[in-house]
Amino acid sequence: MTPRHTKFYLDKQNRKWKGVCAGIADYTGIDVSIIRIGLVVLTFVGGFPWTLIAYWVAAWIAPVKPRELAHETPEQAKFWQGVRASPARTVRDVRSRFRDIDRRLADVETYVTSSNSRLAREIDQLR
Repeated sequence: MTPRHTKFYLDKQNRKWKGVCAGIADYTGIDVSIIRIGLVVLTFVGGFPWTLIAYWVAAWIAPVKPRELAHETPEQAKFWQGVRASPARTVRDVRSRFRDIDRRLADVETYVTSSNSRLAREIDQLR
């Protein structure tokens, strides 16, 4: 079974303690340092027992990030973070890219199949 890119995983590769903050950072695209600082500040400001309880529950429930997902390129990771944040926008962007590629391919096809004597001479010279 293929691991899902849109699921929350513990990031044991970039962990400091259990990998919860690194997993949240990977899932949201926010820098892991900001997540860690936010957790510490939230704990000291008034959420002392609850932030630690939430951290331990997340560490206990969440699965470890599969090896297949640990070796993504930064471009792939950014794409999947966009999918998690706004799937509809990501679908629109992908459709837009495909329309652009299709339009460019149609332009190339029109140029190649048109009766262009200069192009025909260049092709004959290559043979």
